Parts: sequence; C-alpha cells; structure tokens
Amino acid sequence: MFTTVLVANRGEIARRIFRTARSLGLSTVAVHSTAEARMPFVDEADAAVELPGNTPGETYLRAELIVEAAVRAGADAVHPGYGFLSENAGFAQAVIDAGLTWIGPPVDAISSMGSKIEAKKLMAAAGVPVLAELTPAEVSADDLPVLVKASAGGGGRGMRVVTELADLPGEIDAASAEALSAFGDGTVFCERYLAAGRHIEVQIMADQHGTIWAVGERECSIQRRHQKVVEEAPSPLVERIPSMRSSLFDAARKAAAAIGYVGAGTVEFLADDAGNFYFLEMNTRLQVEHPVTEETTGLDLVELQLAVAAGERLPADPPPTIGHAIEVRLYAEDPLNDWQPQTGTLHRFEVPLGMRVDSGVEDGSEVTPYYDAMLAKVIAAGSDRRAVARRLAAALEQAKIHGVGTNRELLAWILRHPAFVAGDTDTAFFDKHGVGVRTDDAVVRVSALAAALADAAGREAPVRVPSGWRNLPSQPQRKSYRVGEVVHEVAYRMTRDGLVADGNVRLVESAPERVVLEVDGVRRSFDVAAYDGLTCVDSSLGSVALSPVERFTDPARQVAAGSLVAPMPGTVIRVGVQIGDKVTQGQPLLWLEAMKMEHTIAAPVDGVVGELTVEAGQQVEVGAVLAVVGEEA
Repeated sequence: MFTTVLVANRGEIARRIFRTARSLGLSTVAVHSTAEARMPFVDEADAAVELPGNTPGETYLRAELIVEAAVRAGADAVHPGYGFLSENAGFAQAVIDAGLTWIGPPVDAISSMGSKIEAKKLMAAAGVPVLAELTPAEVSADDLPVLVKASAGGGGRGMRVVTELADLPGEIDAASAEALSAFGDGTVFCERYLAAGRHIEVQIMADQHGTIWAVGERECSIQRRHQKVVEEAPSPLVERIPSMRSSLFDAARKAAAAIGYVGAGTVEFLADDAGNFYFLEMNTRLQVEHPVTEETTGLDLVELQLAVAAGERLPADPPPTIGHAIEVRLYAEDPLNDWQPQTGTLHRFEVPLGMRVDSGVEDGSEVTPYYDAMLAKVIAAGSDRRAVARRLAAALEQAKIHGVGTNRELLAWILRHPAFVAGDTDTAFFDKHGVGVRTDDAVVRVSALAAALADAAGREAPVRVPSGWRNLPSQPQRKSYRVGEVVHEVAYRMTRDGLVADGNVRLVESAPERVVLEVDGVRRSFDVAAYDGLTCVDSSLGSVALSPVERFTDPARQVAAGSLVAPMPGTVIRVGVQIGDKVTQGQPLLWLEAMKMEHTIAAPVDGVVGELTVEAGQQVEVGAVLAVVGEEA
C-alpha cells in the first residue's frame, strides 16, 4: 500500500483528492505553478513543489517535472485528477517507470481511448452503438450539419459545428490549430451533428480482478461552447425511458471490458428523445461531475480509485442510486458578453450552508488568466428533483461572491427555467432559450442608492450630522456607479424629514456595511462591501457589482477613438490583419486565448488599421491597446 500521494493537478480537484487521502491517513504532495504559490490547494498539502512558470505548458503539462517532484518529495503514488496529463499515456508510463503507483487505468487502456478515431472503431467492434465517422474530404452537403472534433481533444477544445459546406475547410484548420495548441495533436475528424441531443454518461469503476461496475448515469446536456454547465444524476431522460438504463449500463460495461479497463472512468453517449444513444468518447479518469454520483450512491469515488490502485477488490455489485443530485459549475465569466473570462481578486466567496461546495478558491484568492475559469462546483442533493433544483437556485442567489464576475445568475435562472424543471433539456438549451436575463435597472438603482448611503455613513463617522444634510432645501448629493457600460447616477438629499430620493424610498437605517430601506412600503436590507474600485451590494433582490465612477478621469487612462483593447489578460494566438488594411465593422482582427478559451477581437467600425501594437505569442494585460482602427486618410 502506498503512503504518500502526489496530485498532478491544481484547484478544486487537488483539494478534493487531498480530502479523501487525509481521511485514509495518507500524506499528500502538491505541485504548483509560480502564479499559484498561495492558492488553497498548496497550503492544504503536507508538502509542495513549485513548477517554475505560469502557463500549463510550462508547468502542469510537464510530465518530467512532475515525476521529478514526486521522487524529490518522497511520494510513492501519483493521482492525475482530471484535465492536463490525466489521459496522457506517456505520463502514466513515466510514473510507472519511476517506480511509483499510477492511480489510474492501464497505459494501454489510456492509449486505446486517447484517439477518438481509434476509440470509435474499438467500440463498434465491441458492439457499442457509434455515430459513423466522416473524413473531412468525404463530407457532402447531404451530411450537414457536421461536427469537427479533435481526435485527442476534450472539454470542447478543437470542436466546431459546420452548417455550410464552404465553411468546412476554414473550420477544420481552426479546429486543428486549437487542438494542436491544447493537446499537441492537430488530428481532427467529422461526424454527424445532432443539434438537440442529450448528453448522457455512465460512471464505471473496475478493479484488477475482473469486476466492472456501472455506477449510475448522469445527464450533462446543458453546455456552453461544448463544455458542461449543469450536471445531474440520475438522468431525467433515462428516468422517463426505463429500458434505456439497462442498455446504457450494458454498453458501458462492454466498452470497459473491451480495453481491459481498471479504475474510475466515464463512457459518454449522445442520445435522442426516443432513447437511442451513440458512443461519444470514454474519459479514462475521474470526471468533473463525479460529486452527483457520490451524492446519490453514498460512494467516495476517489477512495475507490485509491483502493483499486492498491489492488483491492470491489464488491460484486455497486450500491443503488437513491434520490437526486444536481451540480452547477460556477465559472468566472460573463455569459452575456460571449462568455468572456473574468480575472482579478476574489475578495469574498461564501455559499450558504447546506450545499456541497467543491472549490479551488477562498476569500482573497487570485483568479488568473492561465487556467480554466471554473471557481467551484456547487452541489445539492435530496429525494425530489424539483426541490433540489429550487434549493440550489436559492443558494446561488444568496451567495456572496465579490471581486470577480461569475455566471451564478445564469445558473439560478437555468435551475428555475420551466424547461429545466420539466427535464426538457438538450445540448441546444441556450440556442432555444437564450442565456438568462440582465439585472433589472430598478434593482441596480436601489442598490446603487444603498451603496451611496453606506459610503456616506462611513465617511461621516464620528460626526453626528449626516453627510449632505441641509437645514433648508439645497442641491442633492450625487454619486455615479458603472455596471458594465452603463453609468447610474444616484441623487439624494438628507433633510429634517429624512431621505429624499427618486421613487418611494424611506431610509430606515444606514451603516458602512448595511443599509435598510423601505421601497414602496416594503422593507429590505442591503449588505454593502466596499473594495478598491468596487462596491458589492447583496440583498433579496439580487447581487449587484458597482464600480464607482471618479469625478475626474485620469488622462493616462484615456485611449484613442477606434482602439481595440484587451477585454481580459491573455495570449495573442493569431493576428489576421496588417497596418493599412481596410476592415469592416465586426471583422475578426485578432484572436486571444485566456482560461482555455479562444476569443475573437473584431473591428469596432469600418475603417483602416492605423496601429497594430501586438504580435502572435505576446502576453497582454486587460485594457491594453491591441490595435487602432481609424477613418481612411
């Protein structure tokens, strides 16, 4: 039995594995990039080794550095987590060659599933239903729409939907380039695209003695950019078609047996509403969404991984699935702005009690542009699916998340959406229903008023006379806040009769961190937290992040008209124009990569590229001027 486990990963999955390892009396070792030296997962390990650098290519994707770190720290086992090198057969072999225990499947099993093209051939031979593979050269108009996929891919990288035959060559080139950057392999293939399919997966667990479990199924149909957002167990579709579960489990066990699988893995399928399903891929690792299976079976899947790696036997049958569990992925991103990643200091991170929170962050954590945008997974479980969804939505709405924009409003909106409540979800959910609603202007206005009153209360102490108080009517106090691109101005006066402001608002009490207002006869409390350049207001109406607008603009912060500025820190991966080129509004000019996602920077107006300040491979900070498009001279 091994005694010390190095986790070749970061963030929430590293913390998750450490938690189980500690409960079993095992020592733990973390590896970390330079940028993450003070992250929670590093502090929680018994020992830590720095991998010099910041980007994944410099750190978490360097197999030789991780194996060296394990040997140096005295680890005798390596757990890969998910992502990074978790499905890299070469890394698994390097761990074994170093005399360490690999907590994962056999190297041959990883290799056989590492190529989606070869995996589909193996599965077809094993009797598992598959979608026919199309080589790019043989795709015709009758085959459209098709999905271009990276053979070595995952997480939506190297994936493109093509609806016009003329677009196919360009999309293949783009998908291949992205796959090469992400996985070191630019091989792509095509398959028929089911625009409104259901993404169903089966958790498997197999030991070294021939026992293979199918440990329940999960549904992960709600996705953005082919990446999962909401996951649940069991699947509403499978629940509705009872015969489907046994067929799914049988196919998943066949898939595992065909490659001599050992350990935890997931067999993913694409299904239609009639219950027909087709093999997508097999993830030879622990899945991000494994908590919903744990919450409905009582299993600790990480503990089982460790036991199987140590040679222990599984019981003949897995426990039954009881109740329902839903997991949402809390991302640092802006869904209303093309899912743009958000970076910065997470000043506060607090989710109400009663939820399972698997998180890589805490108060004060720095969210960098180098890694995936997921901050945490929030999971609720119970006996009734609708009640679970309702509780989880309420917890998200009540959470206090300050400093970094997230998708939590979108997640709560999904959980309350009639289609989700009815179990009517598929991979086209956002195409059908949009991406939620913006915060109501009335909520922003009253929250901004609360922020202004809290600010005034903080500045007036210990003076007894309120800020802005006048014995006779005078000019109102004014303060402006920015939400996105919109500026909201607050105007109010404090008189001998109390607060005078727009609307039917009465001030009950105010303090620097809490304001109580009566709005249209309804009393509400507003918790106010002020940080440098940011004020966060939480109430039963929702959470609002406000940026105070300075009265005088620093000239150094002004940029020329027509400037394209970086919306986030990232790396310029491609430049599509040169100085002097004529461009049209909306034309893609540059491409940025940040948080494992590719983002297009387009021309704001028709004109000519007058300045170009960056080149491919260059790192840029948020707000940096990338190019300037001006009128033709």
